[in-house]
Formats: sequence, structure tokens, C-alpha cells
Amino acid sequence: MTQKDVIDLYRELDNAGIKIWIDGGFCVDALLEKQLRPHNDLDIAIQWKDVSSLKEILSKQGYKQIKEDSQWNFVLGDEKGHEIDVHAFVYDQNGKVVDGIMYPTESLSGHGVIESQSVNCISPKDMVEFLAPWISKWPDKYLPAVSMLCEKFQIKLPKEYTEYKK
Repeated sequence: MTQKDVIDLYRELDNAGIKIWIDGGFCVDALLEKQLRPHNDLDIAIQWKDVSSLKEILSKQGYKQIKEDSQWNFVLGDEKGHEIDVHAFVYDQNGKVVDGIMYPTESLSGHGVIESQSVNCISPKDMVEFLAPWISKWPDKYLPAVSMLCEKFQIKLPKEYTEYKK
């Protein structure tokens, strides 16, 4: 998936009144405002109320569900090999996440840039916290991302980073 693919989808969903937050590798890129590595998929956070509309829009583009971990987390894919890993959550009347993928509510406050387009994404602090547990499993993927996010946003390096570097 390319940055252009991501922005085209982001704009289409925004025009349809569907708010998404970029998560995962493209979130790191958005926060850093540069692409660190190629990505096989796009991770998004979305309100549960918008999931059926998302599926309807994407089905018209040839996307089908190819994996399901739960009703809250599933993957849509098309024949070109594009994959969208969907993480759905529910807000209560006060804007707090109360069901589904239990994102810390404040994590849904990030803003980044992909291809000159401002996007909603996971906050830098929370992105570092989400990536830290995976450092020892995939260091080539996550060490640079965590390091650069911490440097840019003045975040203390997580213990997983410092323990791995020892």
C-alpha cells in the first residue's frame, strides 16, 4: 500500500462523513511526516457506528473481509493485495472509549501528515507505548520508529528499547 492509496482512502471516507484514525506503520510515518519503510497494510481505528458504511464503500472498490480476530478487529483486502486492518471501538456520550478495541481515549488525539494531507492518527506517546512491547520481536521494524518518535516528541525511551539495546 502506498501513501497515495492511504490518502485517497482517507479523503474518500472523510467525504462520506466517516472519521478514521491512522494507526500502525502509517501512523508512525504521519507523525514523523516521512515514510520510514514500506507497509503491507493500513491499520485504522474507526467508531463502531461507521463500520457498516466503511464496508459498503470498500466493497464497491473490491474489498472483502479476509480475516477476523473479532467483530472489533478484522482485515479487508482487495485483489491488488491492499489490506486494511480495522480496529473498531465505541464512544460513550462523553467521548470516552467504552467498548470494542479499548484504545485509551486520549490516544485518539494525534495529528500527522501524509503526502501533505493532515490526518487523524494515534498520539505520539501512545504510539510509542503500542510499539514498545514488539521491539524484541521485530527490532529492525520498531527500534528506528520508537527512537525517532521519542526524539521528535521529547518522549522518554521505553524500558523495552533500553533493555533491547543493552
